[in-house]
Amino acid sequence: KQFVVCVRNDGYSASLEKRKIYVALRDLTAEKHGQLRVIDESGDHYLYPKTFFRSIALPQSLKKAVLAAA
Repeated sequence: KQFVVCVRNDGYSASLEKRKIYVALRDLTAEKHGQLRVIDESGDHYLYPKTFFRSIALPQSLKKAVLAAA
């Protein structure tokens, strides 16, 4: 699992919130097509343009807290 922050949500305002941290799941096929598989506001995982997100590194204690809150 990777953590990303949403920087754009054009056309997906109900599914993605700008400046919010999301969990991204590894999907090599999607990445080859410029997409990122993200667990969105619905709680399910969907493909979104990779340009909508930036990867972030979180300290271990914060990772645990974010995952526990999901």
